[in-house]
Amino acid sequence: MTPELPPPAPPQLPPPAQRNGCLTALMIIAGLIMLLPGLCAIIFGVGSLTGSSMDPIVTVLVVLGLFVGFLGIMLIRAATKSPRA
Repeated sequence: MTPELPPPAPPQLPPPAQRNGCLTALMIIAGLIMLLPGLCAIIFGVGSLTGSSMDPIVTVLVVLGLFVGFLGIMLIRAATKSPRA
């Protein structure tokens, strides 16, 4: 009589890829720098709303600054979020 062999073990999944620490730090720094135009856009936007006239170029620059600030927030969020498996 021969002894029965145990069933083979299921295959192991590889560990999730880890992000480089320097890349994460650079992404956060770049995101913080991108927040500065958003802050300026808020300041100038409030200033142009309280002023007597709305210059169209100021409105375009405010919207552009808010968009860059939003991209900065998304970059910081992507940098701090853990990578997917």
